[in-house]
Amino acid sequence: MGRAPANGKRSPPPPPPPGRCHFWLPNKRRHCANSSLPSSQYCGNHLPESASGAGRRVPCPVDPSHTVLEENLEAHVGKCPLKKQVAALTAQPYYSKGINSGAGEAGCGVTSTEKRAAVYRLTEEEFRCLLGKIRSVHAAAAVAIRESYLITGACDKWMSGQVDRKVPYQEKHVVQQASIVGNMEAFGLLRKGSNEVVDGENASASAQAVVEFGAGRGYLTQVLVDCYGIRNVFLVERRSYKLKADRSLRQNEDVTLERLRIDIEDLKLHGIEALRGLQYLAIGKHLCGPATDMTMMCCLPERYDQTEENGKHSLQGLALATCCHHLCQWKHYTNKSFLLGLGITEEEFHAMTWFSSWAVDGDHSYSDSPVNVEDTSSEVREPEKPDQEDIRIERIIRSIPAGERASLGSMCKDIIDTGRLLWLGQKGVVAHLVSYVPSNISPENRLLIAKCTS
Repeated sequence: MGRAPANGKRSPPPPPPPGRCHFWLPNKRRHCANSSLPSSQYCGNHLPESASGAGRRVPCPVDPSHTVLEENLEAHVGKCPLKKQVAALTAQPYYSKGINSGAGEAGCGVTSTEKRAAVYRLTEEEFRCLLGKIRSVHAAAAVAIRESYLITGACDKWMSGQVDRKVPYQEKHVVQQASIVGNMEAFGLLRKGSNEVVDGENASASAQAVVEFGAGRGYLTQVLVDCYGIRNVFLVERRSYKLKADRSLRQNEDVTLERLRIDIEDLKLHGIEALRGLQYLAIGKHLCGPATDMTMMCCLPERYDQTEENGKHSLQGLALATCCHHLCQWKHYTNKSFLLGLGITEEEFHAMTWFSSWAVDGDHSYSDSPVNVEDTSSEVREPEKPDQEDIRIERIIRSIPAGERASLGSMCKDIIDTGRLLWLGQKGVVAHLVSYVPSNISPENRLLIAKCTS
């Protein structure tokens, strides 16, 4: 599918294979893999309410990625296949529901569709005033982001593609991984030198362990293991992935690996038994939206005493690549006081997050965001017809030159990340915000890097 063409219209999805459900999954850019019902174009999960004749479908509370008939909900919850998996997770000592959610705030997040609707409810004067406010706040408070594209000699093997062929090699991602690692070395989180082992420890590693948040397949950690000899590895990821680095890492007899399938929001590091007593680095290459804030709160917690017996591990530093600012949520954001001090309200924050996508695609006036982690419902909805107010704001947005829209989006990202940077400073760590790769490699190129000095 890709981006929308210049005229703002998206090409329709291709037809599904014969016998396949016709429901289109925009995030996966494919049709549902289930077979359609004999009497419908859709499977049971995606059958429109008007056609089902059997009542409303609602998300399963155990696993919201699928839906059930509301009248069958109680019976389904008792036999949902994921119930045992959820029960096993909640019994783990490192599980604590919502511990990193931010200030104990409850309630659902604001979806991209809701953010868009709120922006389109503004009058023309309010909309233009908000853009002016963003420009003035950025000029007054946002930190300057310096370019720091660094590739060290330790990553030569990865950069030349001479890696284990069981590990997928994609130059774009390897360059990003190598520059994150290069910035960690330059900042003092990794020591320069060869992969030499001294007294059981690697001479290049300044920490005994690494915890990768939002680890995905785990290839950023693979670089640290191969190039700097990190020996204790913890991969935090809520989803299941194929082609993971785990297989290669487990074949290394010197490496201890633990993969934790858990949402960062619910992770209590003090409860990970194998991490106790270890100095560790926290890293993340793709921490979408609030995942960055949750990771920071997870590593620098306020809700429990860091001197308690089960918490004698030590954070040495962190390197977190921020991205997908359009998914950020007020309830999770670490430095609300920074924004409130600048006169930015919760509603204006969510508008800023929606504007932030302009920095990446130049145009975010479509209701279907390319990444939408908040809306997990698979219910079939009819598209809403735009009213005159929507059309007016839409015209104003389209009248802004693409370069100016992109600049405004970058300003929103700068303000959000500046607040995070200042929050880290309040925690007593030395922190910088840098651009770690050129925008032609990735427009999501911001890196928060910090070092604990005590």
